[in-house]
Amino acid sequence: MGRLFGTDGVRGVANADLTAELALGLSVAAAHVLAEAGTFQGHRPVAVVGRDPRASGEFLEAAVVAGLASAGVDVLRVGVLPTPAVAYLTGSLGADLGVMLSASHNPMPDNGIKFFARGGHKLADELEDRIERTYRSHSSGEPWDRPTGAGVGRVKDYDQGFDNYVAHLVGVLPNRLDGLKVVIDGAHGAASRVSPEAFARAGAEVVTIGADPDGLNINDDCGSTHLSGLCAAVVEHGADLGVAHDGDADRCLAVDRDGNEIDGDQILAVLALGMREAGTLRKDTVVATVMSNLGFKLAMEREGLTFVQTAVGDRYVLEEMKSGGFALGGEQSGHVIALDHATTGDGTLTGLMLAARVAATGRPLSELAGVMKRLPQVLVNVPDVDKSRVGTSPEVTSAVAEAERELGATGRVLLRPSGTEPLVRVMVEAADIEQAGAVAGRLADVVKSALG
Repeated sequence: MGRLFGTDGVRGVANADLTAELALGLSVAAAHVLAEAGTFQGHRPVAVVGRDPRASGEFLEAAVVAGLASAGVDVLRVGVLPTPAVAYLTGSLGADLGVMLSASHNPMPDNGIKFFARGGHKLADELEDRIERTYRSHSSGEPWDRPTGAGVGRVKDYDQGFDNYVAHLVGVLPNRLDGLKVVIDGAHGAASRVSPEAFARAGAEVVTIGADPDGLNINDDCGSTHLSGLCAAVVEHGADLGVAHDGDADRCLAVDRDGNEIDGDQILAVLALGMREAGTLRKDTVVATVMSNLGFKLAMEREGLTFVQTAVGDRYVLEEMKSGGFALGGEQSGHVIALDHATTGDGTLTGLMLAARVAATGRPLSELAGVMKRLPQVLVNVPDVDKSRVGTSPEVTSAVAEAERELGATGRVLLRPSGTEPLVRVMVEAADIEQAGAVAGRLADVVKSALG
């Protein structure tokens, strides 16, 4: 049996892979592991639990709350809020644990469980491994040590979470957004209320799309994975920019006033220069992953900034930021971490900071984003293959080496197994889009043939 925890918690098809029993068991295991680690020592433990609007989140939330309370943890149920809101509230309320139920940008049938440690930081790999081992040992028959009487956890709704989080977002902005018109695509997800409210309180004129979640329409042809609707809406409404979130709003992509897409690399570049100007870009360094466009690296070097690369996953970006004392990092996909204000990627905060830069400079987003030129990059997802063998298959290794010889110094190849889905991602960069596409297609065929 493979590892339950991926790069971003436990995910799967709700009620098939991710069942109520699994959600309950993992929650009990997390409470026991954190208790053994001394997290709860000397006080009654408290957990913050939130979710995105997926229909399955309703029963999974009930299972998680039941598991935590049965293990003696008091629960503050914050309802539908973004992942970064749960992280923020875990820290601001002094809670010992945060739990978010979401599958982020995945389709509606999926769901996931993500745990946060005290302070709102993601759990270390070692703690996740201990939770998984504990869960497996007890699911095979080992009895739990269960509290009784007054020792069981109490559960209550924490209705102030929305306002507290929005006030935090607006309060950390360097300037207001008065005079800007912004279109926000909430992906029918967790930011459908939060993001428009935050932008409006900051002074922007707001137009919303994808902001009517019904439990079934999350990420459905909208949000950061489907930008065409936002592009059209920005042009239609004559907006200064558009902001798109994913289902749990830990990421943000943007659109300029001409309807052109602005990806996470470009957003990072714009924010990096603004933070350097303000003196808040510690060590003049930006942290990003190996998936960042080569154009981003070249732009940072040209501007005299240091670019530190990590493995794919915002958790690894965060680890590097914390260990190096850096303030800004993120991914091309739109996970941007402003560590002075958030402990994880925060799509609403990212959009606000980007809009604040437009307002402060008086320059259009297209001009600001022009600091970097994206080199052609082709990404092909290869589903239904054994992703665990992508690094050991002789056929794949040989094909990658041949592709790298063909591209030379003007491009690069990256193959990696997805941390959240059953597929292999093939990424090729080249000076020419046709060459990148041809090489990516050949590599995808080899991956399918060798690993299928």
